[in-house]
Amino acid sequence: MTEDEREATSPPFLSPAKESITSLILEVVRFSAIALLFIVPIRIFIAQPYIVSGASMDPTFQNGEYLIVDQLSYRISEPRRGEVVIFRFPQDPKKFFIKRVIGLPGEKITFANGMFSVTKKEGGAIALEEKYLNQAFADSFERELADDEYFMMGDNRRASLDSRVFGALPRRFIVGRAFLRLLPPTNAGVFPGFYTYPEELY
Repeated sequence: MTEDEREATSPPFLSPAKESITSLILEVVRFSAIALLFIVPIRIFIAQPYIVSGASMDPTFQNGEYLIVDQLSYRISEPRRGEVVIFRFPQDPKKFFIKRVIGLPGEKITFANGMFSVTKKEGGAIALEEKYLNQAFADSFERELADDEYFMMGDNRRASLDSRVFGALPRRFIVGRAFLRLLPPTNAGVFPGFYTYPEELY
């Protein structure tokens, strides 16, 4: 076999430039696969970013604020009164709402004379003081909650589509609670908006 024939039958070799491009592509594919392996489950089961849209939670949350929502806690525990939660709108589950938990399963919620009262399953009405509000609103209603229902309300009572309109919220629609407020940096914090009521309300 001549030298030319040996060269013609020799296996092809990549040039250094082609080798580096191939290595880069393989690294990108490998990194993307690893990232997806970790990020997708986190986004689905643990945490999810949301942007506040609208004024229904003023003054606690402003339009455009960036939140991280904890989707894990409610898989092992139940929502508490005073927590700010994200849920699917029952009449259109593709839409997500942010509201505050006011009433818990099995309770009766009454609003009259500018104040909520909560009648717990065990009996006895307790006034619900809401220091996070900066405005009063004129309304009166009464709702009894089933054993899997929550009463949700926005902090901006004059501009909130909440349980006064669409009724008590079934547990299955709740996605998670507000865990982090990242933007704006001046309002950043953990469990933003959470309000602790007196112990007898839990």
